[in-house]
Amino acid sequence: MPIQHPNRVDTVDAAMQVALSLAAEGPARDPNPRVGCVLLAPPAAGGGPRRILGRGFHRGAGTPHAEAAALADARASGEDARGATAVVTLEPCAHTGRTPSCADALLAAGVAEVVFAVADPNPVASGGAARLRAAGVRVVEGVLAAAGEGLVRVWLTNVTERRPFVTLKLASTLDGKVAAADGSSQWITSEQARAHAHGRRSEACAILVGTGTQRADDPSLSVRGPAADLGAQPLRAVMGLREVAAGAAVRATPELFVHLETRDPARAIDALADRGVRHLIVEGGPSISAAFLRAGLVDEIDAYLAPILLGDGANSVSSLDIGSLRDARRWVTQAVHPLGQDTFIRLVRGPGAAEQPAAAATFGVAA
Repeated sequence: MPIQHPNRVDTVDAAMQVALSLAAEGPARDPNPRVGCVLLAPPAAGGGPRRILGRGFHRGAGTPHAEAAALADARASGEDARGATAVVTLEPCAHTGRTPSCADALLAAGVAEVVFAVADPNPVASGGAARLRAAGVRVVEGVLAAAGEGLVRVWLTNVTERRPFVTLKLASTLDGKVAAADGSSQWITSEQARAHAHGRRSEACAILVGTGTQRADDPSLSVRGPAADLGAQPLRAVMGLREVAAGAAVRATPELFVHLETRDPARAIDALADRGVRHLIVEGGPSISAAFLRAGLVDEIDAYLAPILLGDGANSVSSLDIGSLRDARRWVTQAVHPLGQDTFIRLVRGPGAAEQPAAAATFGVAA
């Protein structure tokens, strides 16, 4: 069901919230960032809420950008954008490629003010704010910047670090176990948690496990359930030097399978980047998780905690070679919400989370 947006807003922050919700309707796996835009009527003489003249979001590479879509929406409704304020989640681009420059489109429409959340770090497309200012348009940047950055975190990492964005998925008991002492692990988390994890898989380009997990669990690494209707299936990647059996579940769709014959996360990342992977979910096991953490290649952690205590069993992460609490990796909690009896926690990098030298990044033979 389409999201219902207000026709008027009281503040620029409220307008940006609308733009962010529009942006979230764009495709998660697209090489372009998800961007939303709303056009506000000029403020009335007596103040008060401002009318929304047009709305738009980017629907994927090759389609109109959010600003062009919002301008087209305004024109279709008979609205005039002259003197309007454009509220955009990302700095309007100054580049003409498959689509025209958004900065030029806003100037041609007579927009008087542009407000955006996140500056564009892409040297090919940046410069829109400077072009608008040079033409006399008032530009305000950094409005709800944290929310804007969260929405395009995958794309920002692709552009600034030139590698896939990496999510580490951990599903464990309260005491951090992923299997009992006898090796049993299905199922630690609830159906609700597993359904949520499939939704996250549907947003990623590739899912990765080590050869140890592949041999122990024979996972398909596919998107199943309602989330399977949300988009194409991800690439199924198995990392390690041991062979992957011809009848393994990950080989069910050969064109979606890749065996990364390395123990080095950096090499694995490079190989996946060459295949066009922009967002990777690492699903384990413990040695693989530790290797990516030691390499400083984890951007966020999706942790699913079940209200179970085992005491003994396999840890969710192998040794990180940390001997003191003062050397612990610090992560920042970004979101917490219940999933049935389980709890989902999203964490992002904190101070020191990516400061381990890559020399210690490979995982052991057992993985």
